[in-house]
Amino acid sequence: MVMDPQLVLFHRQYLQLVEPDFLTWPPQQLLRAPDVQTWLYRRLFDPERNARLPPARYQLRVVKPLLAKVEAAIEDPEEDEISDELMSHLSTLISAELPPETTAVQQKTYVTFTCIAPGRRWSADPDIEPTVTLLERRHLISGSLTTGFRTWEAALHLGSYLLTTEGADLIRDKSVLELGAGTGFLPILCAKHLEARHVTATDGDEGVVEALRENLFLNGLDQEEQVVTSILRWGRGLIGTWVEEDCEAWPYDTVIGADITYDKVGISALVATLRLLFDLRPKLRAVISGAVRNAETFESFRSACRTSGHLILVSLP
Repeated sequence: MVMDPQLVLFHRQYLQLVEPDFLTWPPQQLLRAPDVQTWLYRRLFDPERNARLPPARYQLRVVKPLLAKVEAAIEDPEEDEISDELMSHLSTLISAELPPETTAVQQKTYVTFTCIAPGRRWSADPDIEPTVTLLERRHLISGSLTTGFRTWEAALHLGSYLLTTEGADLIRDKSVLELGAGTGFLPILCAKHLEARHVTATDGDEGVVEALRENLFLNGLDQEEQVVTSILRWGRGLIGTWVEEDCEAWPYDTVIGADITYDKVGISALVATLRLLFDLRPKLRAVISGAVRNAETFESFRSACRTSGHLILVSLP
């Protein structure tokens, strides 16, 4: 069948675990078509064809309103039918012993992001779209209060910028260092789709770095020559450390970071580390993305950038 862009969009959002209330549901004229219903089952719910599906609870939250919309789209009950596969899958999910919500939020979940530059059209075949698949704990903040077990909005916005022509120039054939890599969305994007020469992905939490390595493996990036992972705690000297050695082996061209300016306490340490990196590499370029959740905290970051003597804060639309 010729793939409709609205189905492709719905498929992308579903694999990204967009909340059902915010999904872009296919229109009725598509939903009533038998081949479309078959496609939806095979792409969204069939475990035989998909090794990395969303968790059963999320599937149930999607398939129920999907079938309700299919039923509402039917004009002639004698001519139009509802997919037996979709109905059977709903029954299976309802009858399954799903883990309680308190357990489910602790479990790792596959999340797949489609990596396409803003405004760029891609093939209607989802099989050849550039993607990053991660194992995340979507609602978990660890005992050390790290937020590194899920991908946050600022990382997605920075990823969108890096996929543009201007942004890609910062990554292609460059040596990249990321601060606060979290789940690894950005380093994987840089190495897998943006042709970075080398990526060093760091985080301050040991558990997050371990999970990051698992996500690199999921994306075929488990060779250390391409991506290096390590623990880096901000505010400490870099001379004589592994960072200095790594920078000598792979002279950093670009530093990136996303959602790393939300903690007012950690901002001075972050800016100190950026300043030390500029001491190692004076021509280094740094791109930091963050959502303004607290105006006072953001102003602290702006002030620290101004007084550092090295950093200029530029807002992008």
